[in-house]
Amino acid sequence: MSQPLDGKVIVITGSTRGIGRAMAEACAAAGARVVVSSRTAAAVDETVAALKRSGAEASGLVCDVAREGDLEALLAHAIASYGRVDVWVNNAGISLGMRMHVETSAEEITAIATTNLVGTMLASRLIVPYFVRAGGGVLINVSGRGGNGAGAAHTAAYAATKAGVSVFTKSLALEHKGDPVSILVFMPGMVDTDFYGDSMVVSPGLEPLVGNIRVVLDAIGTPIELVGPGLVAAACTEPGAGTGRVHRVSGGMRQMLGGFRLMWARVTGRMKSM
Repeated sequence: MSQPLDGKVIVITGSTRGIGRAMAEACAAAGARVVVSSRTAAAVDETVAALKRSGAEASGLVCDVAREGDLEALLAHAIASYGRVDVWVNNAGISLGMRMHVETSAEEITAIATTNLVGTMLASRLIVPYFVRAGGGVLINVSGRGGNGAGAAHTAAYAATKAGVSVFTKSLALEHKGDPVSILVFMPGMVDTDFYGDSMVVSPGLEPLVGNIRVVLDAIGTPIELVGPGLVAAACTEPGAGTGRVHRVSGGMRQMLGGFRLMWARVTGRMKSM
């Protein structure tokens, strides 16, 4: 039985855990040959081994998306392994936790901007010309909280990078409107991963708001099992079609019901205000 991504070669950055891992597993299940990456060799090796045990064709390479040379090596590795790349997903990203922006260091601000935004720009600068030369391809840049331009208190730097990813992607799509390349924004929504786990750094005094995260996740969070299929649907875009579009996983009836749940949480005091 044929699968929607049969024979496609898909590269996903930041794909050894969380939503990136879910994307890799879903693409593999949909028939794609998957190239994973992260900054940790052991994580890359474990993910590749797990994908192969599931029957998938998979490979991987250590890659820090803030390093142009690492991105070049990742593209070269994919081509050497499978002959080409059909879809590239810029997913790698970091967070600074739930904090007052003035409490973050200059080094942290530089790191999050470089990984989340500059890394996406560097990879896009590399892959779009490759797709043009190859006759077509799909570039998917993953956005997140703040990606719609709304304010996001206590995650200001993260939100700014994701707003930047969204605007950058739409702008890049306009520049390549006549090329056989689809350049897309992917918005998975708020997903319950270790991103919001116990290791999340929280500014003193904001601890009462941490409980709100669980309330929001329960009300309007995107189940992680929906993220992979959502990415597969975006990856199935015909090169050159729908460029500039935003693909959202969450929405519809679930989002509407979640809104009512949040209202009730505020009325009953489960949602804390400060």
